[in-house]
Amino acid sequence: MRDYELTVVFSPEITEEDLPAEIDRVNDLITQKGGVVGEVNRWGRKRLAYPIKKHREGNYVLTPLRLQPDVAPELEKNLQGLEQILRYLLVRVG
Repeated sequence: MRDYELTVVFSPEITEEDLPAEIDRVNDLITQKGGVVGEVNRWGRKRLAYPIKKHREGNYVLTPLRLQPDVAPELEKNLQGLEQILRYLLVRVG
């Protein structure tokens, strides 16, 4: 297993009450693929450098995780299908 960091920008249309459920949905995807999720760091709502899907702000969440390297592309494909995610970045650490 390798260490990764997943940064996700969620839509600003998600309320503060609904954001934990969306984060759990992403974490469930990771665990279904055999990954291990670390401590989730919520950075809060930030202004975007440029509009994404007609939004000027997004809710940033950083999640460290451990995952098999061959599963990472499949996880990225699943993240693309979630409509509440504006952007994501999965980076191998170390």
